[in-house]
Amino acid sequence: MAAPRPVRTMRFEQLKIFTGNANPSLAAKICASLGTTLGSAEVEPFSDGEIRLQILENVRGADVFAVQPTCTPVDRHLMELLLMIDALKRASAERITAVLPYYGYARQDRKDKPRMPISARLIANLIQRAGADRVLTLDLHAAQIQGSSTSRWIICSPRR
Repeated sequence: MAAPRPVRTMRFEQLKIFTGNANPSLAAKICASLGTTLGSAEVEPFSDGEIRLQILENVRGADVFAVQPTCTPVDRHLMELLLMIDALKRASAERITAVLPYYGYARQDRKDKPRMPISARLIANLIQRAGADRVLTLDLHAAQIQGSSTSRWIICSPRR
């Protein structure tokens, strides 16, 4: 197992934000509030339902945020996220943060019956294996999910 990469400070001039089809308006609002533009990417379906994804700009050495909630249809949006992370990693992004305002499968965080998967852990592992260095999410069902992978987790909870 590789040693964790050292923490480095983010350089705003190297910040890039990308999104899939789950909620592009949210990503656009995030970009507007940060005074930056949304990264250029194509996310289209093939005729057989598979997803074709291509990053259309240089991300080498950049601090990249992939904004993709896993809302309905959860599986399709999750697959878009995984493909985007992999494409960014292969394009030599310095650091990739998966931003999941909604973390699908979060309620399936423990094995409560025999022969049941721990789906939240599997999704965390998939995101990490795809190449995400960090995961930023909101109000997880249970904090134990973050112990499921070696990625750094940043969890924001609304004030109550």
